[in-house]
Amino acid sequence: MPAAPTLGDTAAGSGTPTGRPREYGVTALASVVVLGSLMTVLDTTIVNVALNRLSRDFHAPLAAIQWVATGYTLALAAVIPLTAWAIGRFGTKRLYLLAIGAFALGSALAGLAWNTESLIAFRVLQGLAGGAVQPVGMTILIRASDPAHRGRMMSILGLPVLVGPLIGPVLGGYLVDEVSWRWIFLINIPVGVLTLVLGARFFRRDTPQPTSRLDLPGLLTLSPGLALLIYGLSTGAERHTFTTAGVLLPTLLGAALVVAFVIRALTARDPLIDLRLLRHGPFGSAAATLALFVCGYFGSMLLLPLYYQVVRGQSATGAGLLGIPQVVTTGITMQFAGRLVDKVAPRRLIMSGVALAATGFLAFTTQVAADTPYAVLLAALAVMGIGVGMTMMPTMASATRNVDNDRIPAASTTLSIIPQIASSIGGALMSVLLAGAIADRLPGTMAGGLEAVHALPAGAVRGLAPQLAEAFQHTYVWAVALVALALLPALFLPRGKREAV
Repeated sequence: MPAAPTLGDTAAGSGTPTGRPREYGVTALASVVVLGSLMTVLDTTIVNVALNRLSRDFHAPLAAIQWVATGYTLALAAVIPLTAWAIGRFGTKRLYLLAIGAFALGSALAGLAWNTESLIAFRVLQGLAGGAVQPVGMTILIRASDPAHRGRMMSILGLPVLVGPLIGPVLGGYLVDEVSWRWIFLINIPVGVLTLVLGARFFRRDTPQPTSRLDLPGLLTLSPGLALLIYGLSTGAERHTFTTAGVLLPTLLGAALVVAFVIRALTARDPLIDLRLLRHGPFGSAAATLALFVCGYFGSMLLLPLYYQVVRGQSATGAGLLGIPQVVTTGITMQFAGRLVDKVAPRRLIMSGVALAATGFLAFTTQVAADTPYAVLLAALAVMGIGVGMTMMPTMASATRNVDNDRIPAASTTLSIIPQIASSIGGALMSVLLAGAIADRLPGTMAGGLEAVHALPAGAVRGLAPQLAEAFQHTYVWAVALVALALLPALFLPRGKREAV
């Protein structure tokens, strides 16, 4: 046996097994994939805390500088649908290293940006590269891991998705305050180089296996459709209205294009993404469970730092630190749950996780007030974190466990798109509901929502804290309901360990 860790006995590109993969080799692969994924996930959140500084340094209005974040997200969503075809055309190792290299290059250029326009352009380059990293990395891990141990691999892969959104604001705040905003981008360079070196060393070179021509009509409907839909939802959330032409038109057009893609994907011989996978019970049930759960959970994540800052008077860094206990419980639970889903019926584990997450979330919601002890809030969030750890990656593992090797790229791409859309819809919904709740409880001058609150003196905001807390509590109820609704599709998850897709 060679001393250096390799992919094991399964070719990463072809997915043709020649025996059980060596555990050490798969673990090495997982470490590289997690490193690359963490870099891209952090970049979706780390920039938010720097927008105010960027607006000041570039003398740009917030409406313009916001595209530094929005442009990245849109590019990320637009390129994901292309990855399934690109994997067959270029192979997983070549495509992954190319994406990581382009992301590091985009990061370097963003760190050297000289004005708003150049920074936005380089962020789009980052997004185009970053959109391929997660689905390709997921494909590599799924193909390399034994289906009997896939839950453990998926639990490791899920760490960046859950940890990144909470570490990002804290790290970004420190770099902006103590170093320079440029380092929120430049920090990616050494991480990207390390990922490239490790990926070149550990990933086995695979032979590209193009099975069909690029579905150009599918690409021209889904990619711009996702970009327009996410743009409309995010813009509507920022403006707290979806009735203006600048918000309503792109939202409706994006939705229409996505519907057109779905129709084509279900009828075309070689679609860009094989949505026929959703017709199969285990995969479709897992996808629906994931969509509802992500919509409620990740959609509500924008509420927590706002609650801590607006109602409780915490700083941005303080709000980020208060989220750490939940991340720790989620991460620890995920590792146990990932191994457990390889041994028990997915339905039992995932339904227990959804129920526990909804219970902890509801306990937190009932305690949202202006003076609730932090220990009470953190305890409820820790319970929710345990439920999240029992739900997210076990659901993905259940969806992919018995998917044929040649359909793994399509499955990985679909499972990467679902959280993007669901979290965008959830975030927009929570933002609009919060603005309405604030306006209902503080009419007149508070009709402007959080913007009007920010314009008030600190003493006045403290005086309004009980009403603001009530508005947050009202909004959280909707998020809890979405999480609880995930129990319905979870009822149809496999009852046994080996139920085929």
